[in-house]
Amino acid sequence: MLDLRKSVKALGLAAIGALILSPVESRAICEGKAFNPLADICFSCMFPARIGGMGFRGSAGDIPPGETNSPACACPTATSVRLGITVSFWEHARVIETIKDPYCFPSLGYTSISNSASHLKAGDQTSAATAGATSSTSPVHHLILPLWTMLNLFSDMPCVEKRPFDIAFMSEWDEMWTDDEKAFLINPEAILMGNPITQLSCAADTAAATVASPLDPLFWCFGAWGSAYPLSGTTSGTEPVDTNALLAARMIYKLGREGILRDVGMPGITAQCAPDGVLSPIMVKSHYRFQIAKPRRGNDCVPVGRPSFVWGVGKNPPVGAGKNSPDNFMWVMTRKRSCCVGYTL
Repeated sequence: MLDLRKSVKALGLAAIGALILSPVESRAICEGKAFNPLADICFSCMFPARIGGMGFRGSAGDIPPGETNSPACACPTATSVRLGITVSFWEHARVIETIKDPYCFPSLGYTSISNSASHLKAGDQTSAATAGATSSTSPVHHLILPLWTMLNLFSDMPCVEKRPFDIAFMSEWDEMWTDDEKAFLINPEAILMGNPITQLSCAADTAAATVASPLDPLFWCFGAWGSAYPLSGTTSGTEPVDTNALLAARMIYKLGREGILRDVGMPGITAQCAPDGVLSPIMVKSHYRFQIAKPRRGNDCVPVGRPSFVWGVGKNPPVGAGKNSPDNFMWVMTRKRSCCVGYTL
C-alpha cells in the first residue's frame, strides 16, 4: 500500500510540475484529498458477474442487454485455437474528473494553477446566455484506472486493464471540447438530434434508466442528465450532479467516437476474443455505469441517465466534504467486460 501511495503521489507531482513550467501565475483555486483505491471505490460495483454462463449477485435488470449465457468459448489464433469459458463482469477501468476550475486535479490531492496564459485558454470554464437560456462549458479529465493491477489481484487474468495509472486525456488541450462548431467535425449527426420528436423520446430513456438500464437504441439521449449531443463540454443544466454526470458520459462517448476508448463488453466471439475491445463510434450506454467518489463518496452503481434524486442527494455539499471542493467531481467508471478465458491448444 505504501508503494501504491508513493506512485500516485509521484504521478501527481509530475503532472503538476509539467504545468508549472508553463508561463502562468501560480495560485491555489481548488483542493482535494488524494484518491484512495480502497476507500473511494465501491467494490460491489463489479457485480453482477458471470463465469461459464452462471450468474453471481445482482438482479436481471443489472445485466446489460445482449449478455450471453453460453458457458464455453473458442478464439482462433494465428496457429491454433484458444478454448475457454466465458467471463463477464463490471470492470473498474477509468476515473473521470468533471471540474469547475481548469487544471484542477482533485483526485490527486493537489491544487491547480491559474490558466491566465493565452495558450491555456481552452481550459477556461465559460458561460453564456442566449434567449433567456444559460449554458456553460466545463473541463473534464480522463484517467486510466488499472484497479486490479494496482491491488495485485487477478493479475493472471487476460481481460483486465493492464496499462498503468495515467492521465490519458485533458479537455483543456482539446478545443473541440470548448467549441461546439469544432465538435461538429466528429458529430455531424448532432444537427438531426435537436428536433422536438427526438428529444421527446428521451422521456422513455429516463424511465428505463430509473428502473433498470438505459435504452441503447436511443443513443442521442442520456436520460435525465440531458442530451448526448454535442460531444463537447457545453451544458445548460442547473442541477450540478446531473450536469457533471452528463459531462462524464459525454467524455466516454467522445473518446469512443475518436477510437481512443474501445468497448470491451460487446457480446459474441468477436468481442470476447479481443481483450482491447472493439471500435464503438455509437456509445452503447448499457455497457457503462458510474460511481460518484468526490466530493462525497456514493455506493450506487449508476446507469447512464438515472436521475440524481435517486442516488445523488447530499453528494455535493455546498462547503465540500473534508478537503474536497464542491462542484469538483470524481467519477469511477465501471464498464461491462466480456471475454474468453482459457488455454491455447
